[in-house]
Amino acid sequence: MHLDPLILSRLQWAWVVSWHILLPSFTVGLASYIAVLEGLYFFTGRELWYRLSRFWTRIFAVSFGMGVVSGIVMPFQFGTNWSRFSDATANVISPMLGYEGLMAFFLEASFLGVLLFGRKLVPAWAHFFAALMVAGGTLLSAFWILTVNSWMQTPTGYQLAEGRFFPRDWAEIIFSPSLPYRFVHNTLAFYITTAFVVMGVGAYLIRRGAFLEEGRMMIKMALGLLIIIVPLQGLAGDQHGLNTREYQPAKLAAIEGDWQTTSPTPLILFAIPDQAAARNLAELSIPHLGSLILTHTWDGAVQGLTAFPPQDRPPVFPVFWAFRVMVGFWLIMLVTVLWGWMLRLRGRVFESAAYLRFCQFVAPIGFLTVLAGWTVTEVGRQPWTVFGLLRTADSVTPSLSGGDVLVSLLCYMAVYLVMFPTGIAMMIGLVRQGPSDSALEPHVVEGQQPEGPVRHVIE
Repeated sequence: MHLDPLILSRLQWAWVVSWHILLPSFTVGLASYIAVLEGLYFFTGRELWYRLSRFWTRIFAVSFGMGVVSGIVMPFQFGTNWSRFSDATANVISPMLGYEGLMAFFLEASFLGVLLFGRKLVPAWAHFFAALMVAGGTLLSAFWILTVNSWMQTPTGYQLAEGRFFPRDWAEIIFSPSLPYRFVHNTLAFYITTAFVVMGVGAYLIRRGAFLEEGRMMIKMALGLLIIIVPLQGLAGDQHGLNTREYQPAKLAAIEGDWQTTSPTPLILFAIPDQAAARNLAELSIPHLGSLILTHTWDGAVQGLTAFPPQDRPPVFPVFWAFRVMVGFWLIMLVTVLWGWMLRLRGRVFESAAYLRFCQFVAPIGFLTVLAGWTVTEVGRQPWTVFGLLRTADSVTPSLSGGDVLVSLLCYMAVYLVMFPTGIAMMIGLVRQGPSDSALEPHVVEGQQPEGPVRHVIE
């Protein structure tokens, strides 16, 4: 049996990235949430904010540790599996990855120590500042990683010499045409993911009948954010799609399942793409709607896949269906938020058992949406690593054997299948414990009496 090192290397990269991205999609939003809680506690002295901050900081610590372990192995694959890619792009990509480590990772890692262990060792303002720095570090990390990815999707600011990319204009490299849309779209997705987890945990606590004040506040804060950013995500996705139409038309054609260039363009709701025959089976579409969404005109033309050579077309089936999964989950999230606000305006959001159960059920929906979106982005870029310039087949290490990659892939699978269930189990344990003992050692704002459980303990 022939083991193709290219296919196995792609599977290995997909395995590692798919697991790893689950952590930033949670920690980026959670770090900002903790910073908000720390700020509210610092300025008001209200013990509720302290309890919530301590509770979520513990969960953040576990997820951050998992993110470090799952992410640290990724750069090694650049040398072991993708040495041609590394050799060709190192002059452009390496500095940006270096900035991610120096500016972002070290910042969040250093101040995370203060956030976790410095509450009784530093002034309250310093602890709040540490929370802000951790949140800023996570956003900086997302910025630099998405900068690298965006350059690979829409490369600019380079010059080619002897098969290698050299920087010509760093401003163009960093702020490539797709970066603003990709950064906004991904950051909103991260905040939405976190908010749904927070809302699900709050629903769980209320249904348990424990920590009711904390659970209600989690739902209030999550709904307050989601009613703004879930609709905003729809607008951001639309703008990102227009950018993709301009710079990656083959990817957009795969997303839409459009084989022929037509005017007007229908919106294909359902189809079974047949790549070999360059057609769709069992197609269900709405006339004109594709033009309206993709060109913002009633009869605009959208370039079809047959306009591109077969070897330059992305795999249509996974891109087509991953996009529909992503949009479908977004619609579920929008309905969940609108349902919650209808109940909240009637004063029944905390009394609706059906809604609370549903909040628990959809708590992981953000993670699934991120995975679907990432599939659209990365599989839709194929067959290129640097879009239009460097093929994936030309990026793999030339001397790599399929057997070696299979062994490393199986090792990665074994490690991740142990690490992630263990980490998730730890976080579930913290959720079940609730903010139980976190109110025993708060900062007490000078001149104020402790509240709630702390005051009871002191008295």
